[in-house]
Amino acid sequence: MIARLQRWSVWGWLVIAVAWTSFWWGRSMVIALTGLVVLICAHAGVLAFEFLASYRVSAQDPVRRGSAMQYIRAWLAESLAAPTVFGWRQPFRSNSIPDRLQPDPRRGTVLVHGFVGNRGFWNPWLRELQASGRVFVAVTLEPAFGSIDRYVEIVDDAIARVTAATGQPPLLICHSMGGLAARAWLRDSDGARVHRIVTIATPHRGTWLARFGRTVNGREMRMGGEWLQKIEGERASTQQVPFTCWYSNCDNIVFPTSVATLPAADNRLVPGRAHVELAFDPRVMRETLVLLES
Repeated sequence: MIARLQRWSVWGWLVIAVAWTSFWWGRSMVIALTGLVVLICAHAGVLAFEFLASYRVSAQDPVRRGSAMQYIRAWLAESLAAPTVFGWRQPFRSNSIPDRLQPDPRRGTVLVHGFVGNRGFWNPWLRELQASGRVFVAVTLEPAFGSIDRYVEIVDDAIARVTAATGQPPLLICHSMGGLAARAWLRDSDGARVHRIVTIATPHRGTWLARFGRTVNGREMRMGGEWLQKIEGERASTQQVPFTCWYSNCDNIVFPTSVATLPAADNRLVPGRAHVELAFDPRVMRETLVLLES
């Protein structure tokens, strides 16, 4: 569903850009080019609002927020990373790298994307895993805007498939909302079925930005919300499975900063990285994949 929606968005943007440029080119080149620049940079304006909100809201957080220069750098990086993910990998390349389930005695991995994502989000990771010959499954969470609880069965099936191919509990690697899907699975499952859960920019205690969410899963990520209170209260995640939580002090989606950490987890700060950018940071990828050997 997300791939189809994002393809329509890309094609619609291209139609508008071509129509605008064609109409104005012979009348006023300045207006034509100005409009084209606005269309190209519109997403950067939305991101700027997110970063400004993050900078302000994180001011009173126990974890020190990034500097103004770090925020500006993160905004520029995210302005490049976001179109790559949401305008190319997810809409057009989501099935370009299939799951690898050939029997292999080494530990495998399950990758779980975040909100408005699909398995194409993970393509750089999948290429690394494919090159190393590892078993992996990258899920697509559907329905895209349903309750996070509805993703439990998808995660459970992926864990079972990887375990069947390797004979070992897999490593779970989750971005953003995907980490909450893993915790929803853990709430009613045997934690021994997974080796470790790695979360990247996951709103473990919600996010300030979710107050604007109107979808079911968006509302479930509100700070202090009923769904998050339930997931915290029923079974403490870090008491069952080791967690590694990657987080940034410049995250434009999950903030204030400390909401992406868990008590008793291996919390690892990567300064100055944006929400999507963090998932593809070389250190995050390198140190996470090392955990397959631990």
